[in-house]
Amino acid sequence: MTQDHPNLTLLSKLDVRDVSASAHLFSDDFVWHYFNPKLPDVAGDYAGVDGLRNFFGIIAAKTGGTFRVAPISATPFGDELVVVHARDTLTFDGAPIALDVAVVWRIVAGKITEGWDIPSAFTTAA
Repeated sequence: MTQDHPNLTLLSKLDVRDVSASAHLFSDDFVWHYFNPKLPDVAGDYAGVDGLRNFFGIIAAKTGGTFRVAPISATPFGDELVVVHARDTLTFDGAPIALDVAVVWRIVAGKITEGWDIPSAFTTAA
């Protein structure tokens, strides 16, 4: 297969550091789902591009602006789902941390409609 899956091409245009610049990639009813038992005050659903921007703003505040995402792999499943493995690095409570994350993206009609952020809450990355 020489061509990228269209959903991989779409996600390659996403810049989580500047969600506003990527707003055109999202559906109007986009929802970001986040659950982390170590950060229960951040857990929940974030609606729309503004919600996603708010989520990353909360994470930036909690980490003193040190939060970074490094994608490792992305695998499409059918025409709707893409699973991304990423390594997040950050400083939390004065300690540097690296952790593995799986993000499941749902893409419908060429727009990102949902994302599930699943961090490895109990182990740090190797």
